[in-house]
Amino acid sequence: MNYKPIPAAIENLNFDNRFVQELPADPDPANSRRPVYAACYSRVKPQRVLAPQLVAYSKEVADLLDMPPSVCESAYFTQLMAGNILAPRMDPYATCYGGHQFGNWAGQLGDGRAINLGEIVNRRSQRWALQLKGAGPTPYSRTADGLAVLRSSIREFLCSEAMYHLGVPTTRALSLVLTGEEVERDMFYDGHPKMEPGAIVCRVAPSFTRFGNFEIFASRKEMTVLKQLLDYTVRTDFPHLDITAPDVYIQWFEEVCRTTAELMVHWMRVGFVHGVMNTDNMSILGLTIDYGPYGWLEDYDPKWTPNTTDAATRRYCFGDQPGIAHWNLLQLANAVFPLIEDAEPLKAALNLYVDSFQHGWHKMMVQKLGLKAYRPGTDDALLKDLLAILPMVETDMTIFFRNFSKIDPAAIALSDNRMGLLASPLGDAYYRPDQITRDYLDRLNHWLTAYGTRVRNDGLSLEARARNMNAVNPKYVLRNYLAQLAIEKAEQGDSEMIPALLELLRRPYDEQPEKEDFAARRPDWARDKPGCSMLSCSS
Repeated sequence: MNYKPIPAAIENLNFDNRFVQELPADPDPANSRRPVYAACYSRVKPQRVLAPQLVAYSKEVADLLDMPPSVCESAYFTQLMAGNILAPRMDPYATCYGGHQFGNWAGQLGDGRAINLGEIVNRRSQRWALQLKGAGPTPYSRTADGLAVLRSSIREFLCSEAMYHLGVPTTRALSLVLTGEEVERDMFYDGHPKMEPGAIVCRVAPSFTRFGNFEIFASRKEMTVLKQLLDYTVRTDFPHLDITAPDVYIQWFEEVCRTTAELMVHWMRVGFVHGVMNTDNMSILGLTIDYGPYGWLEDYDPKWTPNTTDAATRRYCFGDQPGIAHWNLLQLANAVFPLIEDAEPLKAALNLYVDSFQHGWHKMMVQKLGLKAYRPGTDDALLKDLLAILPMVETDMTIFFRNFSKIDPAAIALSDNRMGLLASPLGDAYYRPDQITRDYLDRLNHWLTAYGTRVRNDGLSLEARARNMNAVNPKYVLRNYLAQLAIEKAEQGDSEMIPALLELLRRPYDEQPEKEDFAARRPDWARDKPGCSMLSCSS
């Protein structure tokens, strides 16, 4: 079918495709699964699909790409985002990278189900790479088919945009398209595969370069390519650094350490658990990347992981994410060490990560409590005690901190009995009221008394404190069961919940009285339901 004329906004997209123009390519044009040596990418085209259908798109991301709604709602756009056609000057490719998976070196990985369409420079001189996830096999697909299913695609599309509006650094999502084809997946790797609707997400980011892009060349001792990639990355993604400076690689690594620390602080602030923090899922720009078996911490359990593959060791659980990020940065340091040949500045940068995270975490936590600034003398004990109290009773993290802004520090003791606590603003946060014991009440009230003293010393009004708290404690997050409800409806042909959730999550810090139900605790039926409690890496 002919979808011309091409919409002017797409025909005029300014693709400069520096990645493929400036870095070494795979000389073999065959799209066959194989090791790819001494190359940063392989050229490959998306696989045609039968009957693409646009499910949703992000108007904010479209605006970044200078695309008006009329273009995004056109048949041409749907075919483009399905990979059936290519716009002028697109030059699609898949990148080569390796990675440490669950602490072990996995060798070559690469874009096994992601195909980059190219890099756009928009009217504001911002660079945006476009990538189709689930658009077919590449040389890096190994034994997989390179496709994606609707359930994982909905989760990635919604969470990418939800995280952005929460203020968390992230890749973005432009579109979600049904392919009209079925894909076989074994959701829990338990020998029960089934056919599921296929889908494609168009992801958007300034760069999709990962720690693993550097690791693969270091592991193979392909130092020329490693240096080419690092120089390109500094010039393109860190243009504020002077590429001619003798210590530019150290400056670059220090910045990666700082932005990664900032990312971890944000994840801990909103209760996000990535679920699979392998080094190939770590962005050199400090972005949240690769939304696989992620989850939102509902009851506050630092050892919770959403990933069934991680259930035994809980390597990537909520509370251990900052430490894993540090370990991953160490692997990146090892990869670039041959270009620096001095371990001391790399060690100093890794220490900078630790200091940056600690500073950022303290600042973030006192902001969540509505305090003006972190005071080590009193706040260390205050934070330590609170984090010890929260897991004692199954407590919804999001609701607890959001509703805590409604507590009047001048009358801080809530109650000396269970019913009094449940009648307070914090009452909505408790999943298991029967767990509220006398010991818990005593510890909570003791903490609240200390907190009340601390707040009065700050001298903030009740209104100012609440306003500050509500700016960092979201009311709405993409709760696991909400995403699953949207998936189940879409699999039955009703996709209306997807744009509805997208609209809700555009204003996660605002009171939205007509959508109060979306801020409620996880319902009991979702406690152990697949997709609401744990997921696998299957897509």
